[in-house]
Amino acid sequence: MGALASRPTRYALVFHAPLSAVEGCKTAIFAAGAGRYPGPANYTECCFTVVGTGQFRPGDAANPHIGHAGVLEHVEEARVEALCVGKDVVRRAVEALKKAHPYEEPSYSVYKKEEL
Repeated sequence: MGALASRPTRYALVFHAPLSAVEGCKTAIFAAGAGRYPGPANYTECCFTVVGTGQFRPGDAANPHIGHAGVLEHVEEARVEALCVGKDVVRRAVEALKKAHPYEEPSYSVYKKEEL
């Protein structure tokens, strides 16, 4: 277990964005270090993207990028998943995502990955 213990912790950053904003969000997180696989092959800008339909109803005090306060919206969005190696990388990637994402409240999750 010694070799595994010395490796940086890996995280999965998952976010949803309207299709028009996906490439900008990916560019931002990649610039922050997300999507890089460690090792001699030097893979970068790696992610998985799938398109689906997001749903939300902005509250009365919202200033939504898409839609109107109080109205249920259905938006074609992408779900993007990218690896982040190290807590500093995932924190920078989340910060970059929040700056690049057009929504007031971007939908994202961070999952700690286990080495087996």
